Amino acid sequence: MDGAAVVDDLETRELRYFVAVAEELHFGRAAHRLGIAQPPLSRAIRQLERRLGVRLLDRDRRGVALTGAGGVLLREARAALDAVAAAAHRTRRAEDLRRPLVLVTKAGASHELLRRLLAAAADTGAAPVEVVLCEVGEQARFLRSGRADVALMHRPVDDLAGFDTEDLCTEGQVALLPSGHPLAARPRLTLADVSDVPGLPIARWPRLDGTYPDGPGPEVRTQSQLAHLVALGKTLLVIPASSRAWQWPDHVAVPVIDAPAITTVLARPAGHHSPALTALTRAAAGLRGAPPAAPAP
Repeated sequence: MDGAAVVDDLETRELRYFVAVAEELHFGRAAHRLGIAQPPLSRAIRQLERRLGVRLLDRDRRGVALTGAGGVLLREARAALDAVAAAAHRTRRAEDLRRPLVLVTKAGASHELLRRLLAAAADTGAAPVEVVLCEVGEQARFLRSGRADVALMHRPVDDLAGFDTEDLCTEGQVALLPSGHPLAARPRLTLADVSDVPGLPIARWPRLDGTYPDGPGPEVRTQSQLAHLVALGKTLLVIPASSRAWQWPDHVAVPVIDAPAITTVLARPAGHHSPALTALTRAAAGLRGAPPAAPAP
């Protein structure tokens, strides 16, 4: 059997099984997530390895780890599953000409800009926009899977590969600190000031593959987790200035003068066009360069 035949024979079920194991790095948790028993899941992964002729996972008493080949398949399998899901979503919605555009954005990010975009879209007679809020780094998956038509994303921190983008605004970043910390009294900070603060490490967000970078900071997945940890004096973070819309009274935001500038963009899957998307993109272009507006300190 040649390589092309092997690829042609791969099933979405096998890819879903592998992605679950690769993300959980635990067969029991993956089986529970999939709603199946563990033995058939283990057999399916072994069969997949035999058919591909490579080892995808290293298994020992300490647990499960991805091999180099496994990392490649995880990336490709996610893309393939997203493409299948997107085809189904877009096909079902193609007949509904009255449906709203689905816009996904990080909760708390670009709040004022989003408000202006929705108002501009309404003024220009664009299609209604349904807003879906997500956590950090999830917009790309929503777009690639077809669960959203368009997204507010941020360069250079978000994954923009495969998307057409419209730049909206560029802004600086601030350090979000517990109000009682000495650094909170400073008028400005540098990255060096916040990179190694005793007792106040920078929070760590998961990478695209679900793993966390090394470091002493707490692992976080949601804005609410982060807000609590900052208020408790357990962590700090550096964020776009306009993201302070979700700032608590227990937080203080201080400009970080040498942090990379962040550009907010309107992103959509490359090559996807519709009258509704075109109208929204035109409304977004009218906002280009508008100040992102953050709450007063």
